[in-house]
Amino acid sequence: MTTTRLTPRVDVRRAAERFSTRISWLDSRHSFSFGGHHDPGNTHHGLLLVNNDDTVHPGTGFETHPHRDMEIVTWVLRGSLVHQDSEGHSGVIYPGLAQRMSAGTGILHSEKNDSWRLTGGGAHDEPVHFVQMWVVPDEPGITPGYEQLEIEGDLLAGGLVPVASGMDKHDGAAAIRIKNRYAALYAARLETGQSVELPEAPFLHLFVPRGAVALEGAGMLETGDAVRFTATGGQKVTATEPAEILVWEMHATIAA
Repeated sequence: MTTTRLTPRVDVRRAAERFSTRISWLDSRHSFSFGGHHDPGNTHHGLLLVNNDDTVHPGTGFETHPHRDMEIVTWVLRGSLVHQDSEGHSGVIYPGLAQRMSAGTGILHSEKNDSWRLTGGGAHDEPVHFVQMWVVPDEPGITPGYEQLEIEGDLLAGGLVPVASGMDKHDGAAAIRIKNRYAALYAARLETGQSVELPEAPFLHLFVPRGAVALEGAGMLETGDAVRFTATGGQKVTATEPAEILVWEMHATIAA
């Protein structure tokens, strides 16, 4: 990881520009190179390597597969997702619940749509919509780990809420911990007309997984749009309809 002298930049990436993987049970939109999609000029921003916007159909999901040396944060927007891994961790992730998996020296896990739940005496099923984000850890070879934390109450209070952080300034905050001291993820749920101010950092990544917002100095952002900020920040984000945003604050980037 490194920091260098940077030129201020605000780079808007529209939803339609993303790579797309569509198969029978999955609709996945990739902000960066992922899987069979590779663009050498679009591999990461700051410390963020993956920002996958996934919808998984009922009764399906990702079968057991491996990861190594990655901090993986999952944020559910609709439905619920079942996690199980080779370290014995399991959990159901739903809107307002933050989840982090540290792959470290190696871990196997599966993620399935938790679609069959009893509601009002009958079976209910729906797609699960979530965003999965990967950042590199401070160092390779850490012990694999898992954490989840309910932060729904903090989201209801408004503002940018820390979701996952390895930064000292969030010590003691109600956020899950990631093994990177230069990165933090925030979320906000905004009603029409509500605003938040972005942090200032060498690298920021703003993603709009639902709704629409106006970004000060850049205009409208719709569902699926993202913005990569370099050497800037402090802009106001205002909802033009009910919206949810995810913001990464990063004080380093991956060494070339």
